[in-house]
Amino acid sequence: MTAAVRSCAVPAAGALPSHSGASRWWLCAAAALALAGCGSPEQQARAEREAERAVHAIQDFQRDQQIWREQRHRELLKPDGWTSLVGLHPIEPGAHYFGSDADNGIRVGVGPGHIGLLNLDKGRLRFVPERGLTLTLNEQPLKGAAVLLADDSPAGPTRIGFDEGKGVLTAIKRGGRWYLRVRHADAPSRVGFSAIEYWPATQDWKLSAKFVAHPAGQTIEVANIIGVIEPTPNPGAVEFERDGRSFRLEALDQGGEELMLVFADRTSGHGSYSAGRFLDVPRPNPQGKVTVDFNKAYNPPCAFTPFATCPLPPQGNRLDLEVTAGEKAYKPAGAAAHAS
Repeated sequence: MTAAVRSCAVPAAGALPSHSGASRWWLCAAAALALAGCGSPEQQARAEREAERAVHAIQDFQRDQQIWREQRHRELLKPDGWTSLVGLHPIEPGAHYFGSDADNGIRVGVGPGHIGLLNLDKGRLRFVPERGLTLTLNEQPLKGAAVLLADDSPAGPTRIGFDEGKGVLTAIKRGGRWYLRVRHADAPSRVGFSAIEYWPATQDWKLSAKFVAHPAGQTIEVANIIGVIEPTPNPGAVEFERDGRSFRLEALDQGGEELMLVFADRTSGHGSYSAGRFLDVPRPNPQGKVTVDFNKAYNPPCAFTPFATCPLPPQGNRLDLEVTAGEKAYKPAGAAAHAS
């Protein structure tokens, strides 16, 4: 490989580019291809192929990172996404009127003054709507009282819509307790959302790791940000190397197509969100290998709203390592303006 081609191979692991960074890449690749004219025809052809592969590799990497970031932004800003949360209210056993007026037992911050009655009895939550109020049940017109399923139901939580669909009420369970979660498309955290900041995306933070399986059915105690500790399926651990050192993260299984890593590192509270970050990884292949791309480490919902119940890093998932990749700590627009 010529020196020019080798010099291009280093930036191929470089950051998701600015315009100047991308320009340097193309200049480097062009120079490599030009210099490839030296030597035998076979050497020229080999050098050209290597330069083209280097260019294609960085293009593919950049495209993948950009697609992921755009999708991440869209998910956060959906009308019922994490930035739309406006309330989280405990539901005690018994009957409780709720709505935005002060005379309700459960006072929510948005929507009609009186939405209806919640009755939690023997683990069953029944909702009786306020007479004459237009509401929806799972996006269909609500015609009367209904039993509300929580987020631990296989069918997912029942959705009560209000304010012409802008508002959504759901029930969730944490540690055996019931909570009323309230979303609204006009939430200040959504309407005033500011940009997510990232460390430069680099290919050297995209690591090949080994999956070490645990016995079937193993769980791990995971605390969440509201102080509830719950056993969580823990199918195995992910082991990887960085800077000549070995690291290990316990993986959580939440039933989806991917496993979740909840971790903290030496940037937590010093550039990244203080409570840690999340990273989704594919399930291991038959050889027990898995790709861990820390460029896609992302903030938990609690970084954007005080009304989420995010899991914290389980024991052992605090890395003695600065993971200078992925999302940085979120700075709300008002906070950013105040800091400036």
